[in-house]
Amino acid sequence: MVDFRPVVYALGILIVMLGGAMFVPALVDIFTGNSDWIQFTFWGVLSLFIGLVMVIANRGITGNLSLRQAFLLTVLAWIVLPAVAALPLWNGALETSYTDAYFEAMSGLSTTGSTILSGLDTAPPGLLLWRALLQWLGGIGIIVMAVAILPMLRIGGMQLFKMESSDRSDKVLPRTAQIAGAIGGLYVGLTALCMVALIVAGLTPFDAVAHAFTTIATGGFSTKDASIGHFDSGFVDGIVVTFMILGSLPFVLYLQVLRGRPIFLWRDEQARFFLLLVVFLVLFVTIWLSLWKGQPLSEAFRFGSFNIISLLTGTGFSTTNYGAWGSFSVTLFFSVMFIGGCAGSTSCGVKIFRFVVLFKAMRTWMDRMITPNGVFIPRYNGRPISEDVISSVISFMVLFLICFLALTGLLMLTGLDWITAFSGAGTALANVGPGLGDIIGPAGNFVSLPDSSKWLLAAGMLLGRLELFSVLVLLSPAFWRA
Repeated sequence: MVDFRPVVYALGILIVMLGGAMFVPALVDIFTGNSDWIQFTFWGVLSLFIGLVMVIANRGITGNLSLRQAFLLTVLAWIVLPAVAALPLWNGALETSYTDAYFEAMSGLSTTGSTILSGLDTAPPGLLLWRALLQWLGGIGIIVMAVAILPMLRIGGMQLFKMESSDRSDKVLPRTAQIAGAIGGLYVGLTALCMVALIVAGLTPFDAVAHAFTTIATGGFSTKDASIGHFDSGFVDGIVVTFMILGSLPFVLYLQVLRGRPIFLWRDEQARFFLLLVVFLVLFVTIWLSLWKGQPLSEAFRFGSFNIISLLTGTGFSTTNYGAWGSFSVTLFFSVMFIGGCAGSTSCGVKIFRFVVLFKAMRTWMDRMITPNGVFIPRYNGRPISEDVISSVISFMVLFLICFLALTGLLMLTGLDWITAFSGAGTALANVGPGLGDIIGPAGNFVSLPDSSKWLLAAGMLLGRLELFSVLVLLSPAFWRA
């Protein structure tokens, strides 16, 4: 039987932290004279009370979490926290239903970036800041989860990054908790740098803060309906692209860079592959737009690079309606959004390292077919890749495809056309943001979808963010056996 008390205790702490964060947009609304401060204050106080009750009722619980408790806490945290975060959005100034509020909160905390809101240019500042803050908090939560939790749970090949199995000489800091703290400081520092750069580029301090939050978190929520395209500035585009890429690289490697070891960033195979992929895609899209679409080279580079990197990193910002570029661009952009960034970053998608592992495993199998008596061992960053990791990666890929097809079918059953259902399922599982078509494409949003579709998409965001297995393992009867 699973002991729920440590799980409830940890959930209580997280709810207290989220409730405290609600006072930030409340103060902004008070300062700007918006009445939504009442909404944020009320739900903030209630969240603090509920969280404190959960903590006090389970105080004295000590010891490390068991494997079952870690699974349970991971999933419940990403279900309960959006439910709490949705409360200030519910029946606020924009009069959203709870379904819409939960969809928006799940999209925020999972850094997906899909939205049901329109009229952002005139929306209350507290609401805009809350959306941005949710993505920022979700971003740091995702990094800590990737560093400390998913490797322990051995999900989808993430055991490849289990720090306890590393040699002490290769550790950045001696304990995972210290690493998480150092990453948190680095995350704040990069956010501040992005904010300052955006202010220098001409954004208001409010817009700069909100977009810095969502850029480094590779989330994609904007304060404008036209997203980054509203500012119509190549300087702003360049800053956002830079920090989207920084947010998609492993944060642990940044600690090595700060310790005077910048070569570690290039030696890491997934970081190197990601950067090379960025260069290739930018050049490819730029040349294609210039030669086949007749765009000036400067415009082709600016709009092509921004939008392809935005989808590759799972951010979801846009500067133009790339859906109008034709069927080839739609196919390319839709395919790219599944790739994602690096493990240990705020980015989403399948993750680069899984493609690297699969490529190396396939090459080894081919070598063994050609030379049956030879000894060939696939390696990642110079270390042998175990069969356990390879089978985990393959299982993840197969399960991802199954979930994608199943979610597409369920969305079609709710009445969606196949393009909306197909791209909606993809954007939810890959945690990207905009889909395809006129309804949920870069020029639309998700507000017109049926409530049943929104709940299914929210479940898809949860599955994608928690690497599928974390959620689905709870459906196994074996999990609940003593």
